[in-house]
Amino acid sequence: MGQCYNSIVVPASADDVWAKLRNFHDFSWSANVITKVDIVGDKGANEIGAQRKLNDAFEETLLELNDDDRSMRYSIDNGPPPLDADSVDNYVGTAKVFPITATGQCFVLWISDYTTKDDAAVGEFCNPIYHGLLNDLATHFS
Repeated sequence: MGQCYNSIVVPASADDVWAKLRNFHDFSWSANVITKVDIVGDKGANEIGAQRKLNDAFEETLLELNDDDRSMRYSIDNGPPPLDADSVDNYVGTAKVFPITATGQCFVLWISDYTTKDDAAVGEFCNPIYHGLLNDLATHFS
């Protein structure tokens, strides 16, 4: 099983960052990485089962949204190689926001687990995307 692990410290409170991140259909904070979000179906942005298509390429479904934990889980159901449905099974991403009580900032963790024949290819493809998303998130709150 493969895994991507990315994290960043954001200069804002965990509550403020979570309020922005928890909207499954909003990437206004990351225009450098996500240039287009298509809402698929009729589920709201915070309803389990909500679907989106990012940049005309990544089809994703919201699996879990936990405000108490400030975390969300989603699947990538299809995407460009090496994330296409024929190459990857059980791709689940998790984003979680933790308060840093000493400074009033927060720590954001974005990980994913997946099954594929080429873990390295998926990691090489996805890690720069997560890195860009997290940098944009931090910049949004700077």
